[in-house]
Amino acid sequence: MKKVVLLTLLAIGYIAQGYSQKNHKKQDQEAIKAMCGCFKVQFKYTETFAPEIDYEKHLDYTSGALEWAELIEDSNNKLSIQHLLVIKDTMVIKHWRQDWLYENQQVFYYDKDNRWNFKTLPKEDVEGQWTQKVFQVDDSPRYSGSATWIHADGKHYWENKSDAPLPRREYSKRKDYNVMSRGNRQEITDIGWIHEQDNDKIIRKIGEKDVLLAQEKGYNTYVKVPDAECLAAKTWWQNNAKFWSKVRKSWSTIYDRETPLELKKSVDKQPLFMHMYALEKTKESKKAITAVLNQFVVPSNKAEDGK
Repeated sequence: MKKVVLLTLLAIGYIAQGYSQKNHKKQDQEAIKAMCGCFKVQFKYTETFAPEIDYEKHLDYTSGALEWAELIEDSNNKLSIQHLLVIKDTMVIKHWRQDWLYENQQVFYYDKDNRWNFKTLPKEDVEGQWTQKVFQVDDSPRYSGSATWIHADGKHYWENKSDAPLPRREYSKRKDYNVMSRGNRQEITDIGWIHEQDNDKIIRKIGEKDVLLAQEKGYNTYVKVPDAECLAAKTWWQNNAKFWSKVRKSWSTIYDRETPLELKKSVDKQPLFMHMYALEKTKESKKAITAVLNQFVVPSNKAEDGK
């Protein structure tokens, strides 16, 4: 009799645990989808600390924009959000993309100088977690990391620390560091969401320890506004979604690797995003897109050597 009772209690426990995991995953999905829609965005960054007393703090950075976040993939274990900037109500610029993958084991980590390492995480390490993969305007990689969405005390947030290239706001202006270690916290609020950052600006060289140049605080607020304010972006995406779908498919072949990925900064004196914009105008084929991407990929033997 005792054995029957014990087995019954165990069965109830497993059922309850399964229900809890399923309910938690649903909360995660709802939180991620809450980042979709039309938002008025404010970007604010300030340098807060430097270990060297003679370091000259750089000016604060502040800007604003209207941004449309389109849910372009919605499956049980993957959600993908494409961000589009709206300038003066009519001009649309393809912005960053974030993919969210449940209990994903395949990640990429930024090394330095346009080079990423690909890694398979142990299955037990990602149980219940979501990987956020962030991509640039041309769908090339930026950074990724895995963590658990937290739903407690009325708060809903996800946070992770990952190395990344320099942000676009400093990419062409700064040469005194080459890696940004990004502390990302994305929290859903009643009026939208907040992207809070605690970033380390790092000097990284082969065979040497990382050197911290400065630390930075980022505070980006996304305030929900009526979708009608982003009509230009919605229309633009309808007209260009098929092309960028082909771009993502071309990249997926390149990302299916275990060896490092290194990308050239330019081909024919133009960065990759300029090549992609040219292909977008003529709605080129996947074959043409892949051919251009392959021009930017450094042969794997050189990438592995860190050359």
